[in-house]
Amino acid sequence: MRRHTVRVVGPPVALVTLMWVVEIVDLLIPLRLDAFGIRPRQLDGLWGVLTAPFLHLGFAHLIANSGAFLVLGVLVGLVSGRFWTVFAGVTVLGGLGTWLIGDSGSVHVGASGVVYGFAAFALAYGFTARRFGPALAALIVLVLYGGLAVGVLPVNPFVSWQGHLSGAVAGVVVGVLLARRARAHRPDYPPT
Repeated sequence: MRRHTVRVVGPPVALVTLMWVVEIVDLLIPLRLDAFGIRPRQLDGLWGVLTAPFLHLGFAHLIANSGAFLVLGVLVGLVSGRFWTVFAGVTVLGGLGTWLIGDSGSVHVGASGVVYGFAAFALAYGFTARRFGPALAALIVLVLYGGLAVGVLPVNPFVSWQGHLSGAVAGVVVGVLLARRARAHRPDYPPT
């Protein structure tokens, strides 16, 4: 039991800890790390696909992302057992989407795209897997985080709705793919 808890809780806690370390370093040693975020349609801005989730515009931004990242990250690990696969898929696909549709001259940073990806993954996986536990988790996400849907709309010029939308789309893609794979490998359920 303890091993399972560490496997499920450990990765999201480790990543949030890394986000905090990066923000503290950026505060203490003014390196302007936020410049390494996603810069849409610039080749050197592609590195931001991998670095953006760990960069934040101050502690308020980081605090806003940390709680949801932890809760949804643990939920992703619980329902799918594939936290690292989901994190990598959402980070890369969502980051590439942001790179493609983001405003020219902008820089996108923060873990909120991954948070949106986790929430969308939980919904897509929960309903596509056709199992009680993941479906229940999907309903909980819908109730607790349903308000996230507003964040994919261009209502606030200082919020990366492109990152939120791209993360959510990536989460759906990863969720459907992993759920179909899980269903195909269940002996009591014929593949579709």
